[in-house]
Amino acid sequence: MLKVVFLGTPEFAAPCLRGLVEAGHRICLVVTQPDRPKGRGRKTVAPPVKTAADEMGLPLFQPVAIRSDDAIARIAGQSPDVLVVAAFGQLLPEPLLTVAPGGAVNVHASLLPRFRGPAPIQWAVIRRETETGITTMQMDTGIDTGDILLTAATAIQRTDTAGTLHDRLKDMAPALLIRTLEAMEKGRLKPRPQDDSLATYAPLLRKGDGLIDWRQSAGDIEAFVRGMNPWPGAFTRHEGKRLKIFAARPEPDEPSAPPGTVVEVSEAAIRVATGKGTLAVLELQAASGKRQATETFVRGYRLPENEKFH
Repeated sequence: MLKVVFLGTPEFAAPCLRGLVEAGHRICLVVTQPDRPKGRGRKTVAPPVKTAADEMGLPLFQPVAIRSDDAIARIAGQSPDVLVVAAFGQLLPEPLLTVAPGGAVNVHASLLPRFRGPAPIQWAVIRRETETGITTMQMDTGIDTGDILLTAATAIQRTDTAGTLHDRLKDMAPALLIRTLEAMEKGRLKPRPQDDSLATYAPLLRKGDGLIDWRQSAGDIEAFVRGMNPWPGAFTRHEGKRLKIFAARPEPDEPSAPPGTVVEVSEAAIRVATGKGTLAVLELQAASGKRQATETFVRGYRLPENEKFH
């Protein structure tokens, strides 16, 4: 079994930490981001990896900057066999990549070199990919550019949101990580370089990135809605206020109205003209309301036909 320093922060990473412990690896240090304020109340919240580490009684370290001399010295002082990184949230400096004989093994939520970067799950859905997965890789100084170690694939279902896909990949990741470390211990890993010509990038998403562009096709917008669910949430504007859209269905009929025009309002759906086809909105939320099916929403929200979403 290996002596491991684990670096990770969000919900996606916590099962990997638990999987390492269950497999018998010795976790000499868990490194995660500092507690930070969240939500409307801005209450300080511990990252999920900290919660998992505390539950298992593991030593914890929450540096503000992983690049600091103190952070590097603290990790190097553990004399680990390998660093394991899963959605840590900061780039590791070059000195950290060489502190362990096994280097740094990263668990990434895509089939590299597709969707390098911080939001691979959301962008795989938004870009209407049919398959994604988990990749373990040997980290280098680039952003998800290191040699591939092992992969595990899963189909992206037509009904998948970023949330459902996240949960499936989160459950897949620990087994692939354990297989990777077992192969490392036995000297059976065969790293293979990534083909940079096939690389795509998955940039970080921010709250404002959920704005719907009605000039796109209905199919692209529907995928965008699923990819932005649950965060940051796809939205449009009506009378200057946000309307969040959680579920929709693309329809092939071509309306004569400009993109963003509400062409039909019924309990079955709110139908909106797009750049190609019509989008039937099935679930949405007004700025001060609750998430509702269209059937309920239209009873309490004034939305005449021929109104324009922006």
